[in-house]
Amino acid sequence: MEVKLIAHTPNPDFVVAAAARTCYTTLPISTLMDRLDEEQAAEYVEMLSEMGHESPIEHVSFTFAIEGVSRSLLAQITRHRIASFSVRSQRYVSEKKFDYVTPPQIADCPEAQAIYDEIIEAEREAYNKISALLLEKRLAALPEEKREDKATVAAQRKIAAEDARYVLPNACETQMVVTMNARSLKNFFRLRCCNRAQWEIRELARRMLLEVRKVSPALFRDAGPACLSGPCPEGKMSCGKMAEMRKLYGGE
Repeated sequence: MEVKLIAHTPNPDFVVAAAARTCYTTLPISTLMDRLDEEQAAEYVEMLSEMGHESPIEHVSFTFAIEGVSRSLLAQITRHRIASFSVRSQRYVSEKKFDYVTPPQIADCPEAQAIYDEIIEAEREAYNKISALLLEKRLAALPEEKREDKATVAAQRKIAAEDARYVLPNACETQMVVTMNARSLKNFFRLRCCNRAQWEIRELARRMLLEVRKVSPALFRDAGPACLSGPCPEGKMSCGKMAEMRKLYGGE
């Protein structure tokens, strides 16, 4: 898994502080920005967090490049609706040599790993065979002069891949660019940094949090699982490791 913050709103703490102060003054926004220094902006952001006043933080956004994750993770992260996603297409990109993600539990069990690798290889072979058969059938239906045209063959290969991809596993590796505003990110961290979140998206959330803390430590100081700043919301399903989680994510 590779996670990198590739873009974000410049001076996020200043933007959030200015947006919040705009609600309570007649001063021009440019003046508000000029009167803020780093310490004041950080203090204002922390005050908003303590008040639970989160609407001003929607004005800043963060964009991540994410690679080496599974299609299973993709199905989970796209449930977070206040976000933008650009994902490698299985319609237009061939998966004939696809890489795949192996869950730690399987990697730790040699017998399970052997079965897993065997099935993945069978799915890769099936994908390639089905793609070839569908392409052959589609080309056979075209006039002979079209069968040698590179652009036509490429277009037909993509159409064949549309249906061949149905045999691809959830383990199939993918990549994406994801953008969220800070409020959506903090909600994402509350849910996905939790010990009860699935291992892959939990690791993704942890790495994303480390990235945004580098550029906006005040804004994400209290970000992490819900138990970081209050009781565990999982009730009887709690992992029972609140102290450990607070130590890991920097809570009090």
